[in-house]
Amino acid sequence: MFTRLREDIDSVFARDPAARNFFEVLTNYPGLHALVAHRINHWLWRHNAKWLARTGSTLMRWLTGIEIHPGATIGRRFFIDHGMGVVIGETALIGDDVTLYHGVTLGGTTWNAGKRHPTLGDGVIVGAGAKILGPFTVGAGAKVGSNAVVTREVPAGATVVGIPGKIVKRAEPDVAEEPSVDPESREAMKEKFGFDAYGMGQDMPDPVARSMHAMLDHMHAVDKRIEQMCGTLRKLDASYRAGRLPELDDADFAQLIDELGPCGGETTVADVAAAQGSTSPKGRAASSSEQTSTQQAPTEQPPTEQASDTQEPAERQHG
Repeated sequence: MFTRLREDIDSVFARDPAARNFFEVLTNYPGLHALVAHRINHWLWRHNAKWLARTGSTLMRWLTGIEIHPGATIGRRFFIDHGMGVVIGETALIGDDVTLYHGVTLGGTTWNAGKRHPTLGDGVIVGAGAKILGPFTVGAGAKVGSNAVVTREVPAGATVVGIPGKIVKRAEPDVAEEPSVDPESREAMKEKFGFDAYGMGQDMPDPVARSMHAMLDHMHAVDKRIEQMCGTLRKLDASYRAGRLPELDDADFAQLIDELGPCGGETTVADVAAAQGSTSPKGRAASSSEQTSTQQAPTEQPPTEQASDTQEPAERQHG
């Protein structure tokens, strides 16, 4: 009992920089109070003292604002930050080292008895206001963004945001299967798909814009893969001739990206206009007409000797 309590307090120090000392954590953290009370209520529930367990749960909800059903199973080093408005259902199963922020609901979508609440794997982080509804599993190490509504299974290591919840980042693939991407692009993608437990920051763009950029990145990767395959086929068969595919330019999507919002650095209107002008038919026609007019413009000829000879007699007459 006291070993678990010490472990729970240490988990508070590890995840909350505002925690100053042991006594402060023990007396002023409602998440810790609710967790300690739940361990007692869960023991009563398993020993068939269900009314007493529910009464203890109701009392702690009144004191802390956190409602944990005594039938829920919670692992070690569980941490609820702030805590107000957290609801954990009866059949919820929570692994070790899980973190919940305020306003989180682990609820069900049916009135039927049996397993109807989610299962959270080890190391899961659920942001403020998120709702995880249904009897599915959120894999170990997954992250659920604030105010997300998740209604289906989440793979281990994935990041889910939005309503309904969409996976914006998956676990890193095996080294053997990882596509050849330069380190700078990989770091840019990691920054693009960041996670914020309290909300969507300005560096986290709209999920639709992020999806569009992910599609463009995927298309470029597919183009490179096709070029490699064509090169291999040419080595195997010298007579092989691949038809040329129409090229895609990021500037063709400039208007759409400008409407949805940039996923990386800010894009100015001038940049978009320049990109559209260089690739549009009008822009190409204007540039070609300028070149043609430059080539066809008559060049100035130097004055001929005949003109200078006709001017000399006139000067003599005036003289």
